[in-house]
Amino acid sequence: MGIYSSIKRAIFGKDEDATEGAGKAPPVAGRPATAPPRQAPVNAPPPGGTPTNQSVRVSQVDVENSLDSMPGAERLNWRTSIVDLMKLIGVDSDFESRKLLAQELGRADYSGDAEDNVWLHRRTMQELARNGGKVPAEFLD
Repeated sequence: MGIYSSIKRAIFGKDEDATEGAGKAPPVAGRPATAPPRQAPVNAPPPGGTPTNQSVRVSQVDVENSLDSMPGAERLNWRTSIVDLMKLIGVDSDFESRKLLAQELGRADYSGDAEDNVWLHRRTMQELARNGGKVPAEFLD
């Protein structure tokens, strides 16, 4: 798992492996291992007729609200600092971790200077928005 995946999981609050593997279940006796079990559609109401909270799919995660509600958010400048953002969500923020994150997000020549860190923060926010996060415009420009 990469650094970006750790960031996304911490902010979005879901297990990416479980989401990506939806419909894939371990083999059940009498059923071929390649056939997924029959399931009702995600938004289909249960047999009783009324939808439950579990069957409602959330389309976007409010990134700003999610980060602001984390313990320690008031002490860290996560809005502009990639180091503080990583600290807030419990991801190692050392140079090597930031360099790996930059490589994951398309920058092979990351040096760790202030300009690179501004780019890395902005690029992380853009990627969160691209993957279903609701990110304020000032974090994207």
